Amino acid sequence: MSFNKPIPNSSESKDVPSTIEPLHTNLLENIQQIKETLGNSNDIIIREVHVGKTEKQLIAIIYTDGLADNGIITDFILESLMLDLDASPTLRSTDVIQFLKDSCLTVGDVKDITDFKAFYSAILTGETVILIDGHANGISASTKSAKDRAVTEPTTESVIRGPREAFTETLRTNTALLRRKIKSPNLWIKPRVVGRVTQTDVAIMYINGIANDKIVEEVLTRIDRIDIDGILESGYIEELIQDTTFTLFPTVYNSERPDVIASELLEGRVAIFVDGTPFVLTVPAVFTTFLQSAEDHYQRSDISSLIRILRYIGIGISLVGPSLYIAITTFHQEMLPTPMLISLAAQREGVPFPAFVEAIIMELAFEILREAGLRMPRTIGPAVSIVGTIVIGQAAVEAGIVSAAMVIVVSLTAICSFLFPAYALSNAIRVLRFPLMLLAGMFGLFGIMIGIITLVFHLCSLRSFGVPYMSPLAPYIPSDQKDAILRFPRWALLTRPRLINQKNIIKAIKPSNKKTNTRK
Repeated sequence: MSFNKPIPNSSESKDVPSTIEPLHTNLLENIQQIKETLGNSNDIIIREVHVGKTEKQLIAIIYTDGLADNGIITDFILESLMLDLDASPTLRSTDVIQFLKDSCLTVGDVKDITDFKAFYSAILTGETVILIDGHANGISASTKSAKDRAVTEPTTESVIRGPREAFTETLRTNTALLRRKIKSPNLWIKPRVVGRVTQTDVAIMYINGIANDKIVEEVLTRIDRIDIDGILESGYIEELIQDTTFTLFPTVYNSERPDVIASELLEGRVAIFVDGTPFVLTVPAVFTTFLQSAEDHYQRSDISSLIRILRYIGIGISLVGPSLYIAITTFHQEMLPTPMLISLAAQREGVPFPAFVEAIIMELAFEILREAGLRMPRTIGPAVSIVGTIVIGQAAVEAGIVSAAMVIVVSLTAICSFLFPAYALSNAIRVLRFPLMLLAGMFGLFGIMIGIITLVFHLCSLRSFGVPYMSPLAPYIPSDQKDAILRFPRWALLTRPRLINQKNIIKAIKPSNKKTNTRK
C-alpha cells in the first residue's frame, strides 16, 4: 500500500454521506429515522417518558442492550429524570438540556449530540443518548458496560522473573495498565477511529519530550490515511503502516506485556493500541529488539548477556543448521573427521533419498506437527505434537527413509527456533530455512554464503519509520552497543538509542563512585 498519494480518511466513509445530517426538532421523527437506519434491531432500546410537574416534556432514552450498563442507566439516568424533572414546577423547554447537564445527570462524562453520525457513534459504543422533543440536539452519557476479560498472565511471552500481567481486549484497560507504570503527565494519547464499518478505536501513545516528534507525526499520518472497511486486530494496522511490505522480517514490534511497552515508550518509541486485541504495536522497530526479552532487564547483566549470546547462536543454528548438513555431506565430505564420515556413511547406506530431499521431508513433517499442535485443543495439542514427533522420527529411521543424523539436525534446529522471544521473527527464520537448503543442495557452502550475503544486504536495506532496521549494528553506533547484543550493567545504560530519539538522549545520570563513611 502506497502512502505517497493522498488516501481518504477513514472518517470520511464512502457509505456515509459527506454532509453531516443534523437531528430533527421533532422527537418522533428522530425515533422513526433511528429505527429505519438500524433496521428495527431489537437490541436498540428506546424508552419514551413524559416528565415535568406542570409542563410535560417528552424525552427518549436510547441505548444498546449489552453494550450499556443497565444498572447505571436505571440508577443515574432514569431515576434522576423521574425525580428531578418531576419536582421542577417551572421548567421551561429552552432550559431542559442545560438543566439536565447541570442538575440531573449524575454520570461522569456528558457530551452534546447534534447530528445523527455522532448519535450512532455514541450508542454503538455503549453510551446512552437522551433526546428531547422540541430540541435539535441531545445529550450522551457515559454508561459503557465494564464487562471484559480480567488481566491475566501473558501466554506468549512468559518470564521467570517479572510482572505477571498482560493486556486484554479492552482499550481503556490497556491504556490504564500503562498509566500505572508511567505516572507522568507527559504520557500523551492521541485517539483515532479506523474502519468505515467497524469504527474501531485506535490510540497512539507516546511520551512527550522523549519521543521524536517527526516519528509521532508520521505514525498519525499513516493511520489517518488508512481507508478500509474493518480493523479486527492490530495485525491489520501493522500491515498497512509498515515501510516495506516485501519482506519476511517484521518491521513493527508487538507485545502483550505492559512492562515491555512501557520500556519501549521510555526509549522514545510510539505505541499503537487497537481496541479488541491484547497485542500492542510499537514503532520504530529494529532487528535487535526482536531478540530481546523483558527478563533481560530483570536479571543480572552478566546472566542476561549470556542468554542473549545463546539466542544469537540459536538463530544461526535455526537458519543454517540443515543447510550446513546438506552442504557438508553432499559436497564437502573432506571437512569431516574420518570416523564421523564413516559413521554418517553407514547411517545413509540404506536411505534412498539425497540429503536435500531427506531434509525437506523431515522439515515439512515437523512444521506440520508444529502447526497441528498449535491448532488442536490445549489439553491434547502439546501431547500430540511431542508424541507425534518422536514416533514419526523413530519410525522414519527404522524404515530407512531418513538417517538418524538428519533427525538430530532437524530436532536441534526446531528447538533453537523456540529461543526467539518474538514469534514473528521465528516465522521469518522458518521460511528462509528452505531457500538456504535449496542453495546448499545446489552449490554447497558457496550457495549458503551467497544466501547469507543476500540476506544481510536485504536486512541492511530495510527501514522502520525511517530508522535503519539493523541499527545499531549497521550503521554501527558505539554508544548504543550497551544494550544490543550484550546488556551492560544498569548504571552504564545512560542514553537512549540515537537514531530513534534525538531530542532527549540522556535517561540516567551515572552514580558517583565516591565512598561514604557509614561509621558513626
